[in-house]
Amino acid sequence: MKLINITDISSEEMRVYSGCTENQLFHFYEPEPGLFIAESPKVIVRALDAGYEPVSFLCEQRYLFGDDNMNLLSGFDSIPVYTADDALLTGLTGFHLTRGMLCAMRRKTLPSVKEICQKAHRLVILENIVNPTNTGAIFRSAAALGMDAVLLSKGCCDPLYRRSARVSMGTVFQIPWTYLTDEMSISIEKIRKLGFKTAAMALREDSITPSDPILTAQEKLTIVLGTEGEGLKQETIDACDHTVCIPMYHGVDSLNVSAAAAIAFFCIARPGRH
Repeated sequence: MKLINITDISSEEMRVYSGCTENQLFHFYEPEPGLFIAESPKVIVRALDAGYEPVSFLCEQRYLFGDDNMNLLSGFDSIPVYTADDALLTGLTGFHLTRGMLCAMRRKTLPSVKEICQKAHRLVILENIVNPTNTGAIFRSAAALGMDAVLLSKGCCDPLYRRSARVSMGTVFQIPWTYLTDEMSISIEKIRKLGFKTAAMALREDSITPSDPILTAQEKLTIVLGTEGEGLKQETIDACDHTVCIPMYHGVDSLNVSAAAAIAFFCIARPGRH
């Protein structure tokens, strides 16, 4: 193991962990894909299994020689493993690390929308969802409940942001995703031409429920979810084949977008996927 003890969080070795914002990491190797930080052994392992390349590891000393972490690190003899005590790393991150480990990893070139759609039957489109916790939770539900891929508008939070990846439990590395390159209405029209029916989650009187046979019987279906608070833009709703609303009680008019997503995904999953 290439073990390096750190005593100063402002050192050059710590720059990607302490001196860079998420956006700076994204552009770290520009014009090549940049870096992201994965947190916790489970998330890191899922990223490694998906073929992401580690640049370095950062591990609290008290976790370094645990069986899980030693097994994880044993295959990377040439990759630097930085270590420091708990007090120093709390100053670096502002909170305790999950299971005491971070990993800086190289991003991959994202697939095209067409490549994503070729083998998919159940798509998710996210419009301007900016909260990394919601993004991570949606990915976790999408992976668990049989969605094939996620497409994101340019205004969405990056799924590889540290919190998004951690909340997703690493499923952002397991389910295909990419960004849409066109305006939403144009993107939806292109997806419809690929054989997908489209359903917008929206609070409208003419909405159907997620379990409506009109949706569940579709061979190819896309669920479209909008930003926290405001929901989908009107032009996005108008571009879709259907609007979908979850029946609610006690005067509750809406759910958190990640909760609504999980319900919808469960209802529309293809037979045999649960």
